Amino acid sequence: MPLSLRSVTTAMIALLIPAAGAAQLPLSTTFKGTAKFNRLVVQAQEENWRALPIGERTARVGMALLGTPYVNYTLEIDDHIEAPSVNLNGVDCWTFYEISLAFARMIKQKPVGATPRDLLAYIELERYRGGRCTGSYLSRMHFLEEVFADNTRRGLSTNPTREIGGVPIHRNITEMTSAWRDYRYLVHNKNLLPGMALVQQRVSNLPVYYIPKSRVAASEKYLRNGDIVAIASADRSGYTSHVGMVVKKPDGMHFLHATSNRSRGRKVVLDDRISQYVKRSSDHIGIIVYRPKDV
Repeated sequence: MPLSLRSVTTAMIALLIPAAGAAQLPLSTTFKGTAKFNRLVVQAQEENWRALPIGERTARVGMALLGTPYVNYTLEIDDHIEAPSVNLNGVDCWTFYEISLAFARMIKQKPVGATPRDLLAYIELERYRGGRCTGSYLSRMHFLEEVFADNTRRGLSTNPTREIGGVPIHRNITEMTSAWRDYRYLVHNKNLLPGMALVQQRVSNLPVYYIPKSRVAASEKYLRNGDIVAIASADRSGYTSHVGMVVKKPDGMHFLHATSNRSRGRKVVLDDRISQYVKRSSDHIGIIVYRPKDV
């Protein structure tokens, strides 16, 4: 018999409580790219990014990261201890959007004197359930759909997908437990797998909307600079397979993302219009739009 949402939540709470005196990772492990961070802080000050709306600011940071190499599994930084992390020397699609947004929020609140620890604090706010990392791998949100829902619940974002042409979609999520051998933490902590299954069930129960591929072009006019856009996937083990943001150009909203595609250089690129991008693969069935707010 399927577990109720109440029982799932109760079980998850037990799994998320950290052990007394839980160890923490050093800054040298959790933060890479200090020199690049300092250059970005100076650029933000000189160009007064702080004065821009949150979406424009996020897009400006993202554009400043053009050319950053794509690196797989940049979130898997330890065998056991979970911690907020940043690697400005190499990003994947998820950490590219996270870093761009966290930096944009940080410079609004702290335009002068920002430090790597400040950026890590804004990463924690976005990445972890309720905005808090407990030291447990399960306190991190591993599915974009939960990130979008959790941050919207906390007043940190809106999800306009339904209003701009979205339709319901439902999946029974199995992605993390079926591919657990690909994740360093799960390989070293197989006792996390039952808890991850509960997380997947919870995400499967979320109301999710996506804009079908055929409607994306018509929906472009409703998108804003810096909107986070996740690519809905044909793979039924999850909802999405990729994420980036949109940047307005004269001909429409283009997709800014960190790509693993070797023909595109395995780096952060400004790609085709988002409506053209989703048409390029049969795996792309549409998009989900997430619109962050300032803190």
